[in-house]
Amino acid sequence: MSTKIKMVCYGVRKTERPFFEQLNEKYGYELTLIEEYLTKDNIATAKGHNAVMVRANCDCYEENLLKMKEYGVKYLLTRTVGYNHIDLAKAHELGFKMAYVPGYSPNAVSELAVAMGNALLRNLFYMANNEKNTNFKVDDFMFAKEIRNSTIGIIGTGRIGFETAKAWHGMGAKVLGQDIYESDAAKEILTYTDLDTLIKESDLISLHCPYIKEENHHLVNKEFLAKMKPGSVLINVARGQLMDSEAVYEAVKSNHLKGVGLDVLENEGDVFFKDFKGEKMPDDITNKLLTLYPRVIITPHVGSYTDEAVKNMIETTYENLKEILTTGETKNKI
Repeated sequence: MSTKIKMVCYGVRKTERPFFEQLNEKYGYELTLIEEYLTKDNIATAKGHNAVMVRANCDCYEENLLKMKEYGVKYLLTRTVGYNHIDLAKAHELGFKMAYVPGYSPNAVSELAVAMGNALLRNLFYMANNEKNTNFKVDDFMFAKEIRNSTIGIIGTGRIGFETAKAWHGMGAKVLGQDIYESDAAKEILTYTDLDTLIKESDLISLHCPYIKEENHHLVNKEFLAKMKPGSVLINVARGQLMDSEAVYEAVKSNHLKGVGLDVLENEGDVFFKDFKGEKMPDDITNKLLTLYPRVIITPHVGSYTDEAVKNMIETTYENLKEILTTGETKNKI
């Protein structure tokens, strides 16, 4: 396809540039690749472009949307599943054609969840931290329950949750699942149960459900955590808003939970993708969670930062724009 569409893409890491360039050979867009996320300070870089591609934590709120409209931008594309970084009401009012990515490699996020979970269950972060301080003694905290003797709870058994369940099932764990939409495929490897039973019986709970503010804001709260098994593990690679971070902090600090693995935070826009050089951050609860390292592990929203997932997100976004240009619509419209 040959087109003179000019598209500026924000948040393009150096490792991602080859994917943007190679996949574009099929589409022929005129690309401007910018490593920084879209902010009010760099919105002027959208001048001269017909389309803007963003990712999570880019600023697509009213002020920037008005600037884009002024610059002649017609197409606003996000290479993410979620789109809460876009003021949808204002964007529709201004007439932008928008699209999102409905899914990408589910293995990317599930692999991170399983890696984090296994490392916390087997106390690897704790032992590595001891060894960093030249302490090679074996203590009681290092004692572990084998995964094949463990019960894993998966909340949200969609594509990512299903892949996560398959991995732990393959290691011999008993897997419980909870979802408003039960999957026949998932029933082959897990047992569906109610949320209360899953919470009480699981040695590890992994969150894989979408965030819907009206339905599951702070799903993991003080009451939820109190029902979890003493010495159990919580993994959240879904959305930070699913958990009350203060309650999670207290659950670990009190030794009720053995460990927590997080790839998302409720206020991650204030923290992720920045280097504070060892100093305190503007988000107080994140500072508190970090004091519980190595029992609390935080990664900077890198669940989808794999070769296959990046390829899927870029290619779907390119295809979304092609469909809009060709037919005026796309199946992935927002």
